[in-house]
Amino acid sequence: MTKNHFYEKKGPFPLNEIAKVIGCENKFSNQNNIEIYGFESLTLSTKNDITFLNSHKYKDFSLKTKAAACITTENLSKFLPEKCIKLNVKNVLFSVNQASKMFYPKAEIDLPDEKLKDFYKLKEIYPKVKCGTNVLIGKNVKIGKNSFIGSNSIIESNVILGENCLIGSFVTIRNSIISNKVHIQDGCKVGIKGFGFIPNKNNNIRTPHIGKVILEEGVEIGANSTIDRGSLSDTVIGKNTFLDNQVHVAHNVKIGKNCMIAGQVGFAGSCTLGDNVIIGGQAGISGHLKIGNNVKIGGGSGVINDLKDNVQVMGYPAVPIREFIKQRKNK
Repeated sequence: MTKNHFYEKKGPFPLNEIAKVIGCENKFSNQNNIEIYGFESLTLSTKNDITFLNSHKYKDFSLKTKAAACITTENLSKFLPEKCIKLNVKNVLFSVNQASKMFYPKAEIDLPDEKLKDFYKLKEIYPKVKCGTNVLIGKNVKIGKNSFIGSNSIIESNVILGENCLIGSFVTIRNSIISNKVHIQDGCKVGIKGFGFIPNKNNNIRTPHIGKVILEEGVEIGANSTIDRGSLSDTVIGKNTFLDNQVHVAHNVKIGKNCMIAGQVGFAGSCTLGDNVIIGGQAGISGHLKIGNNVKIGGGSGVINDLKDNVQVMGYPAVPIREFIKQRKNK
């Protein structure tokens, strides 16, 4: 995860303490009972961090991780570097939930920002910013010159908003870093907590979402769209990508540059799109998929498998366009 955390971070914690909290039976020698300073993804972890591995699909990343320790299973531990300390557990996601709560105890719910102030009481801080009425701004918010914020919108604490941005009315932005020339239309919710929980028949358990939303230069977000912040890594929308109205982007999604996403498309968590992707309205992209560059996905399609560069698909499950047309003719 990049810098600019939006949540107070606790720690460091001894590895033995973390192991006990997550239900790992490993006992470490004094040499291995090291201090752990952060919880990070496989790719961003350093020698002072702990990470997790829940699927062999990520073995290319896990084999290269620099993390000091990793929460995983006995079967998956072979996909980790020898020097990485393995914390084998029965339920990786539950253990990840417990460990992340140690470092970020207030990140499992979105508490209201108690440091909001009326924009006009802060006007001297933002002399080259215009806004409508009833705009509320949090503490340490940075807003670039020539940006405009519509009425009844809220920019919560520590958000960064670039120059020449246009923010519509009834927009809420939190836990986000937004580049120049970004347009966010009316009613959008950006940086909200994603749909992350541990299923339990007695009481579902919320999971912390400690990542951010990053909107690169020239992005446009259509009205009433929702962009969830990342759970452990960040949600990122690439330069000059346009989203239509009522699009949902779940936690950890990465969308490339110059993409066009039509209305009511839904992205499940942790899927990745390349550059120049075009998606028709009401299509759905399943979680943890990789969609290549220059891909075209027809409206109403359901994508449940990875897609290579330059393919055109349609239908549910989505298939190459020629195959889809052939199927329709045979009906």
